[in-house]
Amino acid sequence: MATHSLKTEPRYFDAVLRGDKTFELRKNDRRFAVGDLLVLEEYARGLYTGRTTTCLVTYVLHTVEQFGLTSGYAVLSIRLLENT
Repeated sequence: MATHSLKTEPRYFDAVLRGDKTFELRKNDRRFAVGDLLVLEEYARGLYTGRTTTCLVTYVLHTVEQFGLTSGYAVLSIRLLENT
C-alpha cells in the first residue's frame, strides 16, 4: 500500500466531498494499486488552499486505451475516508 498526494482542482475536489465523483482518471506514472491511499489536495490558481481529503483506491482499470482514452492512464475507483 502506498500513499499518493495529488493536486486536485476545486470543482473535482468538491465533487469528491459531495460523493458525486467516485473515481480519478490519472496518468499512471505512480503504479497505482488497490489499497493505495490518495491524499487529494485542493489546488487553485497555482496555490494549495489547505483543504485535503483522503480516499482509498478500491479498483484500478489500467487498460483505458481500449475505451478510447490515452495509453498510460488509469481509472481509479475511490472511496472517501476523511476530510480536513
